[in-house]
Amino acid sequence: MEIKEILVNLSEASGVSGYEHNLADYLEQNCPWADEIRRDKLGNLIMLKRATKVSDKPSPKVMLAAHMDEIGLIITKIEEDGFLRFSTIGGIDQRVLLAQEVIVHGKEKLVGVIGAKPPHIQTASERNNAVPMDELYIDIGYDTREQVEELVSIGDLVTINQQVVKLNGSLMAGKAMDDRACVAVMLECLKELENVKHAADIYAVATVQEEVGVRGATTSTYGIMPDIGIALDVGHGDMPGVPEYRTIKLSGGPGIALGPHVHPKLYERFVKTAKDWNINYTLEPATRPGGTDAFAIQITQDGIPTALLSLPLRYMHTPVETLDYEDVRKTARLLAKFISELDQEFVEGLKCF
Repeated sequence: MEIKEILVNLSEASGVSGYEHNLADYLEQNCPWADEIRRDKLGNLIMLKRATKVSDKPSPKVMLAAHMDEIGLIITKIEEDGFLRFSTIGGIDQRVLLAQEVIVHGKEKLVGVIGAKPPHIQTASERNNAVPMDELYIDIGYDTREQVEELVSIGDLVTINQQVVKLNGSLMAGKAMDDRACVAVMLECLKELENVKHAADIYAVATVQEEVGVRGATTSTYGIMPDIGIALDVGHGDMPGVPEYRTIKLSGGPGIALGPHVHPKLYERFVKTAKDWNINYTLEPATRPGGTDAFAIQITQDGIPTALLSLPLRYMHTPVETLDYEDVRKTARLLAKFISELDQEFVEGLKCF
């Protein structure tokens, strides 16, 4: 199966933070490029590709991290008339929820729609503001609470019912591309390394619960204790209304982050590798860490030398997150070239600036 098809299936599947097990099952069945696959107690999927260069010294350990969880909703109340109230898991912008088609994951999958009072009967002030979360509800077509309670319970999860849309060329849009597109980057990297000798053991980790506090990266880094950690996440692609300096050019390759969350020597090495292999990239300066798995990796125990590559993505945290699959391939190629050129001397040099 092509990895692009794997990404489509991942995007359309459900896996809200804390409930990613079905995604891990799917990846485990569709990653022939790893020598060993296991899960830790929190649910992170760890795909290990062992070093192919023989050395007297222990192989350096490189950890790649891309989160597979998505933002979603959770049922909080069943009204007398059968409507469902809900709250959010992760950073959902309530403005994109109105009129969405959703799947309620109850005793069976139930299709519903998110509704609210229409503008015709709103007050003037209501029409000028986004509908508050507590005024939104899910309609699954039942008339009474008793009917609904046979199928739905408080605490059931809800995801947006969104199929992947193919746009012009290699562009595509769908939900949860943040960060399943970077899981695809890891798979493309492992596939490219099939025919390349490398001195490092590669731990490609599909992490859990990033959207609620980088929890999966925290536990998996402690378990692996890599010599180098590389977080893979999405960055803001260029789009109308956003200053150029805050974006990464779509179709222009990955963003290479620099700032206090990135080890300077890793940043310099990634830039050199990109230039050496003519891989397009954008510099992505950041004033403070946080928000990605890089934060958790960097501060594990006495510190892990960490880098961050960002895949350009438009319309983050909406059901139509848009990317260019060629950027997935370019990011994977940069990773594979970086890994293939690693040696023990470089890794040991990371211990001091």
